[in-house]
Amino acid sequence: MNQNYEYCKILLVLFLFFRSFYTSFSTDTIISNKPIKDGDVIVSSGKIFALGFFSLSNTERRYVGIWYNQIPEQTIVWVANRDDPVSDKSGVLSINGDRNLFLHQGNQTLPTWHTNISDTPAGNTIAQLLDSGNLVLVRNDTGETLWQSFDHPTDTTLPNMKLGWNKRTGLNIFLTSWKSPDDPGTGNCSYGIDLVGFPQVITYKGNAKWWRAGSWTGQKYTGVPGISKNYIFNISFVDNENETFINYSLTDSSVLSIKVVDESGSVKRLTWNDQDKKWIGFWSAPRELCDYYGHCGPNGNCNPYRRNDDYECTCLPGFVPKNPQEWFLRDGSGGCKPKPGVSTCQNGEGFVKVTAVKVPDTSVALADMSLGLKACEEKCLRNCSCLAYASAYADIDGGIGCLTYHGDLMDTRTYANSGQDLYLRVDAAELAAYARKKTEDNQTRKRRLALTIVSVVIGLLLLASCYYYLFKRHAIKKGEKKSQRPHVLSFFSATTRLSLYEASDPNSEGNEDNVDVTFFELSTVVAATDNFSSINKLGQGGFGQVYKGKLSNGREIAVKRLSTTSGQGILEFKNEVLLIAKLQHRNLVRLLGCCIEEDEKMLIYEFMPNKSLDYFIFDESRKPLLDWRNRFDIILGIARGILYLHQDSRLRIVHRDLKASNILLDAEMIPRISDFGTARIFGGDQSHQNTNEVVGTFGYMSPEYVLHGAFSMKSDVFSFGVLLLEIISGKKNGSYFPDDPSSYLIKYAWELWRDGEALRIVDSSIEDSYTAHEVLRCIHIALLCVQDDPRDRPTLSTAIFMLSNETPIPCPKQSTFVFGRTHDKPDSYTIGTRSSLNELTITTFTAR
Repeated sequence: MNQNYEYCKILLVLFLFFRSFYTSFSTDTIISNKPIKDGDVIVSSGKIFALGFFSLSNTERRYVGIWYNQIPEQTIVWVANRDDPVSDKSGVLSINGDRNLFLHQGNQTLPTWHTNISDTPAGNTIAQLLDSGNLVLVRNDTGETLWQSFDHPTDTTLPNMKLGWNKRTGLNIFLTSWKSPDDPGTGNCSYGIDLVGFPQVITYKGNAKWWRAGSWTGQKYTGVPGISKNYIFNISFVDNENETFINYSLTDSSVLSIKVVDESGSVKRLTWNDQDKKWIGFWSAPRELCDYYGHCGPNGNCNPYRRNDDYECTCLPGFVPKNPQEWFLRDGSGGCKPKPGVSTCQNGEGFVKVTAVKVPDTSVALADMSLGLKACEEKCLRNCSCLAYASAYADIDGGIGCLTYHGDLMDTRTYANSGQDLYLRVDAAELAAYARKKTEDNQTRKRRLALTIVSVVIGLLLLASCYYYLFKRHAIKKGEKKSQRPHVLSFFSATTRLSLYEASDPNSEGNEDNVDVTFFELSTVVAATDNFSSINKLGQGGFGQVYKGKLSNGREIAVKRLSTTSGQGILEFKNEVLLIAKLQHRNLVRLLGCCIEEDEKMLIYEFMPNKSLDYFIFDESRKPLLDWRNRFDIILGIARGILYLHQDSRLRIVHRDLKASNILLDAEMIPRISDFGTARIFGGDQSHQNTNEVVGTFGYMSPEYVLHGAFSMKSDVFSFGVLLLEIISGKKNGSYFPDDPSSYLIKYAWELWRDGEALRIVDSSIEDSYTAHEVLRCIHIALLCVQDDPRDRPTLSTAIFMLSNETPIPCPKQSTFVFGRTHDKPDSYTIGTRSSLNELTITTFTAR
């Protein structure tokens, strides 16, 4: 046995010798007699990551950091001396006698940075850069890890890196933003786990909560419904007596993905696109008003999906606005207070369920993981300080654990298709009112279903009667076409009403989503418009005239009256009613109803007092009224409206006629997209459609649409790009440019951007109000949107992300699509070999 023991000792010595020998020649390690100097680089064994010295923005400040080794865009994922840069290139990173990593500058005695491991055990240590991006300091004889960069991250997490708390040592691992893109120093924003109450992930800006990812639900975070375990990411959460942390790994090792918190407080998930050689935004937060912490104050609920452009903030059941005046002015920061004179303590109270929400801030919650939902309700009811309860892990087996809330309910928000249930404590009267409302809602759905069935039956009978009547008239008075006209119109009126009542969302599961259209009497519209007085005429549309009106209740309306001679108007009229009645967004114009009576067909909209976008930006006297901030807000509003059509509405819609005159402005100068007569619905798996009838406006239509009749979401992206350039320049796409008479706006903008003079295109009336880098960014994005190949154009979600964030933007390709002014006719324009007047709206065009 002693021989075996001696034999094992010899093998161990040989192993350690050869390991030490190998280490001394390895390119991924730092050893005591082999430091790295400024200019040296060590690379992980798989050549994935590199460690060395770097600078930013041509400064003399030198940092030690880790970056991806094989991608062209240097991406720093960790910085050692982020707050203590070396002032020149004399830095040396080495392992000293105390077996710590030390960074020295020149001949200075005190280190600029070091790992600060106390009571370092005897034995040699080495520092090794792993293929995970983790720099580890280990004992060479035992392999024990003494220190690792993953425990001290900067602004970036890598796969398999933990964020959270080691409860035994008190180590808190969290991200902190850079000060700026050119300064990796410790910034003002941090991202990590808050252990107060029930653990949750929070971003702080300074000491204030900025955005809350929320608590873990078993599959995802309550505040990040779109990110869960999927075919790319495997996300995990661990909470036990030793540690609490979050972690993600990648199911495909070939995918490069990072999470970054930037200096604005935005948390971004980025993935590397090897084809385009750039980082792509996979997800980011906060993205909308309801994402910002406490947007609606204590005991408020933020709902971005409310209809009719209502305020997104509401009070939770049992609460009323704390300051009604501020609430009316759309400032919900003061939040809500309990209804006065209400008792919810052992006085017949109960709970109201609020569905599909991000549960409130869990710092005021107590967790009992042994209780189910029913026992949780009983526990909360017994304690008068308990304001609400919810499942702790709502996504596991119908709900595991109990959360009870004992303080103001902060940062609740509603989701469209996610979230979890929250149960609010309310008094007996409130409980009865909600029960009554639930009963009434059920009855309303039943009545609507019955009305739909009756309407369909009556409509079918009416349709059969009309067909029979018309057939008899045709047989008796063959050839008397003039006498038939009123009956044809009457027939259209009846069948149109029937089709409108029957139309329903193709994605809905029942009849409860049928179009609910208000039909105005002709006499009402005539009285409202003073018999369509010329004084009330607002303008001329593609299929008729638009009038201002005022209803008897004082409400102002806009009436779109279709011309009786328009052959195309009937189809567009029906299409607009069916589409826009289903759409509700603050950046879309709202349809109030329609009028189908005698030979009149009219659409009634909410009135927009500030007319349309072209009324301002193309008029020399009015364009100064829109400074750059107004214009940028309008750009974002238009983009959000289009994104809603493309992605977030119940239907996927391509507008096909986006232009400045179809962007209306309400009293607060919020843009509203209008005129859905030519819009088309896409199925869930459709990416494009083709048509033999090209409709739209020259100058805004994409090349694939004009030349081949092919349209898609990317067709609207092209139109958006043109709109962007027009808003920035204050000129139409076919405008005349004295220094380049042959150019149209897209071509002129491209040439200036290529020559580094893009700011020359900016409207002179806003030159004192814009920020150069912001305008240049918008021009850059516009040129990406108007590229010839639809595959090169960004989606609207990507465009919005680029507009709202300081993120790298790819270079656009030159648009070669011909739409320009001819040399000899300054008022004519060309598309290929066809000519048209500027702003001509095409109603029929046979594509080749």
